[in-house]
Amino acid sequence: MIDIKDKVAIVTGGARGIGKAIVLRLAQHGCHVAFNYSKSQSEAQALVDQVQKFGVRCEASQIDIKDFDAVKKWVDGVRVKFDGLHILINNAGIVIDKAFMLMSADDWHQVIDTNLNGAFYAARSCIVTFLKQREGNIINISSVAGAAGLPRQVNYSASKGGMDTMTKALAKEVAAYNIRVNAIAPGFTDTEILSSFSDEDKKKIASEIPLGRMATPEEIAGCVEFLLSKEASYLTGQIIQVDGGLAIR
Repeated sequence: MIDIKDKVAIVTGGARGIGKAIVLRLAQHGCHVAFNYSKSQSEAQALVDQVQKFGVRCEASQIDIKDFDAVKKWVDGVRVKFDGLHILINNAGIVIDKAFMLMSADDWHQVIDTNLNGAFYAARSCIVTFLKQREGNIINISSVAGAAGLPRQVNYSASKGGMDTMTKALAKEVAAYNIRVNAIAPGFTDTEILSSFSDEDKKKIASEIPLGRMATPEEIAGCVEFLLSKEASYLTGQIIQVDGGLAIR
């Protein structure tokens, strides 16, 4: 059972893919949602319009997740405008796949700054409010790459591995304040990130997954829904792999 009606959630990277599915799932349960986006303004506004049909408040902001001051100002503004803040979903992320010997310092920093530092900036901006009200729920969208490591994704794997240990450390630190911190580690998910892959490449990837297919964004959103439910009230510091069995092969 999930009871988040009239709660307020922030979703980073919420305009497309997994983030969009999460925004919609929260709204369906009566949760007010604010999300940021980097470039896709038209898609962001279309999502706001779609979400508002559920009778909840929704706001999209073009915020650079790599800028701590901008993120903090955004989070503080959401808390004031929505008169509350209860949930943070750290979903914003990018990939810059490249052989390590060809990976530039900028390739490294762009991914680490977005995926790992961005998650820190958002969590740090929310945590004081959560501590004061002794209530909060943080869910980090990680990846199986964080545990297994993937070739040509050294930067991405490092960012998600850092997110996993950040999840565990923060969960221990704030558990006494009734704040839960968990992570979801998807495997290959059918989103825009895979749009450059050929059908043949996608079939090859699917053949390596025990369940024989990629995840849908809605399946990842379903795990978010579970972690926000009363049934998950005793779960914190966990990294839940939603990968069709990929990591166990």
